[in-house]
Amino acid sequence: MRVLEYVNTHSFSFTPLMYSLNLRDYVSHALTGRKAIGHFNVSTLDGIYAVADAAKELAATTVIIGVSEGERDYVGVRQAAAIVKSLREERGQAIFLNADHTYSFERVKEAIDAGYDSVIFDGAKLSFEDNVREAKKCVAYAREYSQRTGRDVIIEGELGFIGQSSKILDAIPEGAVVGEAMMTKPEDAARFVGETGIDMLAPAVGNIHGVVRGGDPALNIERVRQISQAVKIPLVLHGASGNSAADIEATVKNGVAIVHVNTELRIAYRAGLVKSLQENSDEVAPYKYFKPAKLAMQKVVAEKIKIICGLSS
Repeated sequence: MRVLEYVNTHSFSFTPLMYSLNLRDYVSHALTGRKAIGHFNVSTLDGIYAVADAAKELAATTVIIGVSEGERDYVGVRQAAAIVKSLREERGQAIFLNADHTYSFERVKEAIDAGYDSVIFDGAKLSFEDNVREAKKCVAYAREYSQRTGRDVIIEGELGFIGQSSKILDAIPEGAVVGEAMMTKPEDAARFVGETGIDMLAPAVGNIHGVVRGGDPALNIERVRQISQAVKIPLVLHGASGNSAADIEATVKNGVAIVHVNTELRIAYRAGLVKSLQENSDEVAPYKYFKPAKLAMQKVVAEKIKIICGLSS
């Protein structure tokens, strides 16, 4: 039985038979089945285990661990790659690593060379022409790297600014394109993909980074569908913290193959840590007072996986 046939008959399960598969295969499978893969940002070793353990509890669900520039500077660029690789090999889990929101070619190259499975070049705040130029450089290097090493690397581009803050917001970030007229246009998306050769696209479809008090704006599902039909590559939904389960599920049915969650995880981790310290004020062993924070984060990851992967119904 061929590997992809095995995948198609066994959902997102991961066995030694499938070590030849890379993230691209899983994304393709998710898109074909109108499912998606959960992408969860981490800042600590606790976060990595929270994501891996939540996926393991849900019977071999594929997950992506994301580390932004700031997060991987804290964890260590190569150290994050080594930890995720060791978990994948030791546990036989389909767990991959993404260099999230990378703002320069130099840092894209750094992540590729360190062994990341995918990298996002975020040129959303650049002019269209500059965004194309830099994204194209990143794609070219990834292709050259793959030919040289045999390791496949996915390059994602971003078109449309959705803010950069991962926190609780009192209002929509200034400049974020949540109005329909300001969202990513299907024709612009198609041109961007054609000129850059990117593998995946993160559009602005009403999504924002962070969580807005009182609720995030509704996602524009029709715009998701239009962009998906125009670009014919997998779409990535950033800023899914604060969005309703119904909206997330609808984007997945219309071309989104990866869904990013960060802010809600940070909120859960912080709340879990504060509670742990209050309840165990005399405890000085970090591995003891950090554990409740890790478990709080893990619970949110599991809840999000069920929504993203269509396991909640």
